[in-house]
Amino acid sequence: MRAVTGLWRWRRNPLCRATDLAEAWVALVALVLIAVVAPVTGALVGAAADGSLQQAARQQHHARRLVTATVVREVRDSPLETDPETSGAREPRTRVVADWTAPDGTPHHGAALAELKSPHPGDHFGIWTDRHGRITTRPLDSATATTHAVLAGLGAALLTAALVETVRHIAVWHMVRRRYARWDQDWDRVGPDWGKAGTGS
Repeated sequence: MRAVTGLWRWRRNPLCRATDLAEAWVALVALVLIAVVAPVTGALVGAAADGSLQQAARQQHHARRLVTATVVREVRDSPLETDPETSGAREPRTRVVADWTAPDGTPHHGAALAELKSPHPGDHFGIWTDRHGRITTRPLDSATATTHAVLAGLGAALLTAALVETVRHIAVWHMVRRRYARWDQDWDRVGPDWGKAGTGS
């Protein structure tokens, strides 16, 4: 906003230098880019990320199955673990030895994480497996995919705004350096005669 008011104030100002006007134009262009390009970039990145993540979630739900496992025994001296992919409160899980049947009908036996605080032999719990019964992580849910996509879009918008501001800062820095260089040249030219009679000072 300062760039807009600055351009209006300097339109016919005799003290306005060309570099002042150029800096104001650079600031105005940066403001427009941040206000328009950054949100558009964020929206496009967010939409692309959401489409990709939702497709991945559908593929995971198609390829993974929730099967029921039966506790054989608890693995002693195994600390409670938490599921990092659980939305909301994290559910404690205990390492156990269990039996389960794969979606293709083959029996399996091995270590697994049960969402049970005090598992006992014969207790049942759910585990996610692939079609052949190999334990895998739970599939990505739609809400989590959307959250990740929104964060990606927000990050892209902020990164775009930061990039525009960085370019503006560099451009103004170069303008100021050129202005100071011209001042030095002018001073070198008139400095030796400064204060002498007849020089118009």
